[in-house]
Amino acid sequence: MKSPLLSLPGAVPGEGPDEGVAAHYGDLFREQRALADGTGFVDLSHRGVVTVTGADRLSWLHLLLTQHVSELPPGQATEALILSAHGHIEHALYLVDDGETTWAHVEPDSQGDLIAYLESMKFFYRVDIADRTDAYAVVHLPAGSITEAPEDAVVRETPHGRDLFLPRERLTAFAEASGPPIGVLAYEALRVEAHRPRVGLETDHRTIPHELGWIGSAVHLQKGCYRGQETVARVQNLGKPPRRLVFLHLDGSEVALPSHGAPIRLASEGEEGRQLGFITSSARHHELGPIALALIKRNVPVDADLIADSTAAAQETVVEP
Repeated sequence: MKSPLLSLPGAVPGEGPDEGVAAHYGDLFREQRALADGTGFVDLSHRGVVTVTGADRLSWLHLLLTQHVSELPPGQATEALILSAHGHIEHALYLVDDGETTWAHVEPDSQGDLIAYLESMKFFYRVDIADRTDAYAVVHLPAGSITEAPEDAVVRETPHGRDLFLPRERLTAFAEASGPPIGVLAYEALRVEAHRPRVGLETDHRTIPHELGWIGSAVHLQKGCYRGQETVARVQNLGKPPRRLVFLHLDGSEVALPSHGAPIRLASEGEEGRQLGFITSSARHHELGPIALALIKRNVPVDADLIADSTAAAQETVVEP
């Protein structure tokens, strides 16, 4: 879905999973600084929006999600995962309930598969599931923002800022009143800095929640059964995940950032050494310079110097080995 805000001055279209909204509006570092200072807004209108209504919505979602949501208070934000039967991450849902409807935004173009799964699990429960992507746009206001949310927007407030579910026809008017607009590259740089994983970037077909540090924030360990729960419990109680998320400071002398999937190796073994993992996200940060997240084998020493393709990388621990 192409955002009307791509017609704003300086807008450069995003690519890959963020196609359809602006990557930036002409000054990446200025936009990052504004976002970090709590000003402006980010157009995330390419993300999928799914709602669940009905008297059983929370108790039903509680059976399917990794998070404890059966008693979720109105207005309280949370996040949750849907796992495969083997415990691999399939969807991440960023949730809020307004007292009548549970709202979630998800990765772009993933709402169709998510809804198909939810529909297959309705059984006799009093729930209705809807794709509201055509009607609602997601907009992000950073932490510290004094911009008031429109009365007809549903607000999901987190430590990182507020996500608004805004009627899509109001998006242009909201942008005019709430600038400056900030592109997704700035938003992604701050996400990488905060070590927050994203499905489709930090995950592959076999990623489990422990590898990304999603235990606690998105996975509740004291709730009832859900698909994939056996894997979560077994790893939590009896073992360690095979891989772990790390934060990387990259060599700033390189012109290009290592792309998603770039192999990680020990610096001591060089570019022909064993592959130990891969880059999941990379960004240019206004203060830290080039940074990245990577998924590497758990037994890689925490003080080992690494290379991503040919770029030197110093690691910081996100998930303990």
